[in-house]
Amino acid sequence: MTGAVLGLLLAGMPRLFSLRLDTGAGLNLLRAAALAFALGLAFLLDDPARHITAAVPTRRPVRVGLRVALVAPSAVLWWTAALFLIPEQARPPVGAVTLEAAATALLAPAAAAVMVRFTNRAEPGGVVCVGLLTMAVLAPLLLPDRWTLFPAPSDPRWDGAHQAWAVVLVTAALAGAWSCAEPLRTWRPAVFAHR
Repeated sequence: MTGAVLGLLLAGMPRLFSLRLDTGAGLNLLRAAALAFALGLAFLLDDPARHITAAVPTRRPVRVGLRVALVAPSAVLWWTAALFLIPEQARPPVGAVTLEAAATALLAPAAAAVMVRFTNRAEPGGVVCVGLLTMAVLAPLLLPDRWTLFPAPSDPRWDGAHQAWAVVLVTAALAGAWSCAEPLRTWRPAVFAHR
């Protein structure tokens, strides 16, 4: 909830303060809003009673699917509101920036699902939140120029970056879906075994 409110505040800054923005500034505000919302989604799979509810007859895919189904419609409405808060002259291409936001939003619960599957953490949201924020800060600094994920709309790398965002989206969806399946046996990598 906090991430959603913060994201709408970021997207609404131009209207709150009567700012005149260009497309690049509008794009950066939408990217920041999407990141704030995704940081909130990192806590979607937190379940302090995880070790107790693991014994219920409802399988993990159903439990996770219900949580996602409850959040998905409000996420669509939230993103629509965020887009309309950006003034029309500063709004970047909607389809491309929506792809970025969808990939970012899906990456958080997918990472949480991976942590739930491979660790004993009942509340993976905090770790996922820190990891996602760290990736968002370091990716523009560490990725080579030809692999940039955050170009401006006028940049010739815009289309290539959104092909990469599509790969991130599909990879996050597949990793999240695979992690939601009940493991056939309780195998954990040695690095996570003692945490």
